Amino acid sequence: MKLPLPFIALLVSLRPYLISATPEEIQAGPHRPLVDSDELQASISAHNLLAHARQLDAFADLTSTGIGRNRAFGSLGHNATVDYIKQLLDETGYYDTYLETFPWQYSESRVQFFVGEEQYATAPFTYGPAGDVEAPIVPVNALGCTAADFPDEVAGSIALIQRGECEYGLKVALAGAAGASGAILYNNIDAGFGSGGSLAQPSRPVIGPYVPVGGISGVQGKALIAAIEAGEEVVGKIQATGFTEVRYSSNVIATSKSGDKDNIVFAGAHSDSVPAGPGINDDGSGTIAVLEIALHLTKYRVNNAVRFGFWTTEEFGLVGSEHHVSNLSDEERQKIALYLNFDMLASPNAAYFVHDGDGSTFGLVGPPGSDKIEKLYQGWYEARGLKTAAAAFSGSSDYDPFLQVGIPVGGVLTGASGLKTAEGVEQWGGEVGVAYDKCYHLLCDTVDNLNVPFWVNNAKAAAHSIAIYARSLDGIPREQRASVASLPITRMSWEERRHFACNHPVSYV
Repeated sequence: MKLPLPFIALLVSLRPYLISATPEEIQAGPHRPLVDSDELQASISAHNLLAHARQLDAFADLTSTGIGRNRAFGSLGHNATVDYIKQLLDETGYYDTYLETFPWQYSESRVQFFVGEEQYATAPFTYGPAGDVEAPIVPVNALGCTAADFPDEVAGSIALIQRGECEYGLKVALAGAAGASGAILYNNIDAGFGSGGSLAQPSRPVIGPYVPVGGISGVQGKALIAAIEAGEEVVGKIQATGFTEVRYSSNVIATSKSGDKDNIVFAGAHSDSVPAGPGINDDGSGTIAVLEIALHLTKYRVNNAVRFGFWTTEEFGLVGSEHHVSNLSDEERQKIALYLNFDMLASPNAAYFVHDGDGSTFGLVGPPGSDKIEKLYQGWYEARGLKTAAAAFSGSSDYDPFLQVGIPVGGVLTGASGLKTAEGVEQWGGEVGVAYDKCYHLLCDTVDNLNVPFWVNNAKAAAHSIAIYARSLDGIPREQRASVASLPITRMSWEERRHFACNHPVSYV
């Protein structure tokens, strides 16, 4: 899509400091200085970061749905974001840029759940069908991950299923196969589901039909089970609305024209938001940091080519990054030396998390070289008197497709819905027992939600890593990797992956 005139005018007003290099500098490529970490870091400013953030927030106003303003993939707000990124990169003349455009099924869902006259706080699930159901509530056995877990009484009833062990979509499809009229999932911790989750796939016809579904808190679920076990007949009512449609959206890929194309330094962030909000921290903060680094890198010469990826459809299951990696030939994958991911860099109750490349905290070791990336980041924060903690490779962001094909990965982040502990407050300040981002996946994830000091530091750490590896890949193994078959595109969503990974993506939750 073409940018609306008001946004073109704003883009023009921002150009004096968003575009890093003059045409003369671009033409003088070989005469530019070799990229320097300190200089690239010095180019990162709160002023520029916030200017981009206000622009992305404004783009969310272009999308008007029943849920609210957003930049969900394929929406007007997201398409404007993609155009904005590509236009700024194209104007530098420094990169070969292109769009990877493909279709994916979009879904918006809303749900209400009542027991008698009491309305429960209920979260929707992406790809959940619309429908009104009023029926007795029947708890299933175990965790509802096999057909044997569903007793005969489930037929014609609302199946009550605890979260855990398997995907939400599998539980709901098995409920449908057992003849349930609806399903309510309750959390495996006391809290609720927040803004909701995803059934991960549009349908699972081999297993069974989806039924109207919602999610409630662990406290509410346990109370319903206690009432049923006490002999009460508990009747529930589900009212679910929503729609699905096929949307086209695009990754933006930009590769420096200079540098060794057989040793590519790849950095990325996702450009889309959830349907429930504008996503200015998640992941506008990562997108903007990567964009600013890309713009300022144009002042310099690089030894190793640098590639930037701005991923679409992350919030529906890492689809954009998986599409990219799956469609690379084995030869092209071998040329990628490493991948750096930046997802949520400015959480208001932030921590400094670094991905656990060596597996010393969570036991999952990244591909060889991931440990070196982790140490590079740890050293950057330590040199500034800042403490870090480990973040697990839980499959929860766009590093995962690269990790799955053996490419070294790493990155930094500030936390999502996990709760900050007293130890975390001692290290980073903030509020104990409060989520790192209270507006995670919500309408309030706006410019006002950004923790600017943490954001600037994390953007500088990102700039440092890109500058270091653009100069030299010392310590990063470059031997031939084993070939890996193409990745499955249908994967769990960010939300479901995070919760499926025991809800512990970081050290302090």
